[in-house]
Amino acid sequence: MLDDVKSVMQRVLKLGALLVLVITLVGSGVGFLVAGNPGVLAALAGGLLALLFTGLTALSVLIGSRFGLTGFMGAVLGGWVFKMVLFLVIFSLLSRAEWLTTQARPIVFFTIVAAVLGTLILDSLLIAKARLTPVVQSDK
Repeated sequence: MLDDVKSVMQRVLKLGALLVLVITLVGSGVGFLVAGNPGVLAALAGGLLALLFTGLTALSVLIGSRFGLTGFMGAVLGGWVFKMVLFLVIFSLLSRAEWLTTQARPIVFFTIVAAVLGTLILDSLLIAKARLTPVVQSDK
């Protein structure tokens, strides 16, 4: 049985959200031990941001899959540019956040890095195991 892009992206989102939740819970525990309540908030912020970026990636793939190759590449590239701008805006706001103490800043960083690497590995495994129908469309 072949998978469609929508079902694969739904699996990516479900399993990615579960993975980010686990990483956020571990990060919250470490954050509490290192920085107290600001460490917990830092891990929650990092997990929320990782979940947002994972969702935006899946959304851009879903939108792009409705078009030919050129449209797909445009949607994925547009999503990537949007995520980079959003990343810069959010992190400039976080750098000014009073609740984010010096001890809690590494918690945000390591939570996001762990979640991004984990979801990248998960996405790669799910896409590699998916049985997608090859569709050839001309962009004429």
